[in-house]
Amino acid sequence: MQSIESVYRENFNIVYKYLFCLTHSNDIAEELTQETFCIAVKYINSFKGNCKISVWLCQIAKHLWFKEIMKKKKEKSRIDIETLENIENVEEIEDIAFKNSEKSELYKKIEKLDAKTRKVIYLRIKGELSFKEIGNLMKKNENWARVIFYRGKQKLKEVDENERKQRM
Repeated sequence: MQSIESVYRENFNIVYKYLFCLTHSNDIAEELTQETFCIAVKYINSFKGNCKISVWLCQIAKHLWFKEIMKKKKEKSRIDIETLENIENVEEIEDIAFKNSEKSELYKKIEKLDAKTRKVIYLRIKGELSFKEIGNLMKKNENWARVIFYRGKQKLKEVDENERKQRM
């Protein structure tokens, strides 16, 4: 059996990159990676060796991410209830519901884009990263990130226009 330190060194990047793909957030991925290794240290004796240790670690990471999602859903529903309690008229409620519906539709359309375009768009709008940061993260340059983002926006506009035409 390898030492915990060598397991950490050899698998940190794998677990971090896996979590980043799930979370689209550097901070959350780093935090969950650290938590993954803390749990792994605690339960290392339960590792049976039926798979690579990196697979086992990624399974732990995935479960932590699911826990994080559930926690955020509970927090969001609590905030939504508080928001609704503070809203004074029906028009405001309808406006909030419409905006949430628009966001949902946008994310459905983004999911139809190719992987690199989708990643650039998520890093820009959800990760709030600059084009330079996105370029560095994806081992490209700032201009490349701008072009991919622009083309992605154009594709989303085309999809939107096509859907409008089909409704008519």
